[in-house]
Amino acid sequence: MRIERVERLRVDRWLFVQIHTDSGLTGLGEAGLWAYPDACDAVIATWEPYLIGQDPLRIEHHWQALYRHTHFRGGAVAGALGAVDAALWDIAGQHLEVPVYQFLGGKVRDRVRVQTQIHAAEIDDLAAKAQAEVARGITAIRITPFPPDFTVRRYDSLLADAVVRVAAVRDAVGSGIDIGVEIHRRLSVAEAIALAGELERFRPLYYEDATLPFSIQSHGELARATRLPLATGERLHDIWEFRELLVCGGARFLRLDPCLAGGLSAAKKIAAIAESFGAGIIPHGALSTVATAIDVQLDACIPNFVLQDYLGDDRPPKSDLLVENLRLEHGYLVVPDRPGIGVALKPGLAERYPPRVEAVDPALHEDGAVADR
Repeated sequence: MRIERVERLRVDRWLFVQIHTDSGLTGLGEAGLWAYPDACDAVIATWEPYLIGQDPLRIEHHWQALYRHTHFRGGAVAGALGAVDAALWDIAGQHLEVPVYQFLGGKVRDRVRVQTQIHAAEIDDLAAKAQAEVARGITAIRITPFPPDFTVRRYDSLLADAVVRVAAVRDAVGSGIDIGVEIHRRLSVAEAIALAGELERFRPLYYEDATLPFSIQSHGELARATRLPLATGERLHDIWEFRELLVCGGARFLRLDPCLAGGLSAAKKIAAIAESFGAGIIPHGALSTVATAIDVQLDACIPNFVLQDYLGDDRPPKSDLLVENLRLEHGYLVVPDRPGIGVALKPGLAERYPPRVEAVDPALHEDGAVADR
């Protein structure tokens, strides 16, 4: 069996890769650098001459060949590799007629618990949305405790408003429901430490991306100054970054994104490193339902899995991408037993959902300075 063609498919804000073989099997993957799909597209186009004619089952060899081809690294390379790697695993699973998780050690669970995400400008609406999620069987909810206009910063009111919002959600759902507090990198280390102290009494499961991810040491500093478990990692893209984050104590939960961090091959290694540090895995899910299906293959076979993002997968356009969607039952996704990654794209998606161009539209503070998102 040989690779015959590499197809790159832009749909809405996503970049899919379909690797076709001369045996008739086609593997599916998704690139993880969602804000810059054209960058990943260009990298995969550069790799195409290498991939054509290769045995698709030599997955680790191809991973090493593509990642170590030059000394350049970064999100575009790792995101492109995430798509290619998943597609190769998909082919291997279909070839041997087993799910990908079977190659990675087999299932340790039959279903994976999901967390959904809620947004609302008004606090009463935020509480009502939290209650609606619990009513449909969701047991973990992720919130960003700031109003939409976060660019006006007043230190006291900023923290006070965040506390009120988390309190409202906790009051709305009661005990027994996990709440993740996602800061979206909007605070300095000093602000993040102060807010963490205020939030402890609401027992959040994790405190995510409280400050910018560019300095791993900053996360270590924050971890030493708070008792809240830190979660981060959605912008990291290789095993060495994750290792250094764990060594400095900067995370108890890794927000690993297999589509950005080099694919399932790398994600399984990162999860094992995290296991040795007693850290849990909460895969990041800001991409499409294809990425969710890839995540679930990882979730099914690692002992330190905690939660799976489920962010609009049951609503269009995400719910309209696959021939057969994953099943959500009582707050859990059922691990599919279909070969490969277990999903396939519907035909004609690019026509129904043409590529969306992300405009460069920075958020600005009231003084005109650029704000982080």
